Amino acid sequence: MKFKIYVISCFLFTNVLVHAQKANEYPKVAAYFSVVHPIVTLSSNLPTYNFDHSYTVGFPMGINLIKSDKLAYSIEIVPTLNASKGVTKTSNLSIQPGLIFRYPNGFNFLTRLAFETSGRYGTVFVFNKVLFKTKMNSYWMSVPIPARFGNNAPASVGIGLQLGVTF
Repeated sequence: MKFKIYVISCFLFTNVLVHAQKANEYPKVAAYFSVVHPIVTLSSNLPTYNFDHSYTVGFPMGINLIKSDKLAYSIEIVPTLNASKGVTKTSNLSIQPGLIFRYPNGFNFLTRLAFETSGRYGTVFVFNKVLFKTKMNSYWMSVPIPARFGNNAPASVGIGLQLGVTF
């Protein structure tokens, strides 16, 4: 009996979300996948450039709850891979909740908190632009600016390039 109630509840919830999105009313739910390439990280040490001694790449994926034409909430999970001296490994996982401030013509500004499995924490400011849309997807580019603190390491600020698709 409990299983039937659970299945019916899931069906009704999904049905409500689909009908709300078809009517083009808020809230809307959108998922995305992207690839982020850090370019440079600045800290009390010298600048560290991606490709100097190793290569780092992240695969951000997330869900956006779009509340209006001007505001959305987002949660992003970013697994990061690092290749150095012939060895490739998963080096970090970052969980990043935040707000999306939406502007006309596909421009967005995002503010995120960041919590990493490496023990670091901080913020990320993201400048985002939708490059083009299809009926089902939006293709976009972002410039993330992460700031990190903690774990007995010097504070750092970086800049990267992110390309993604929202569906």
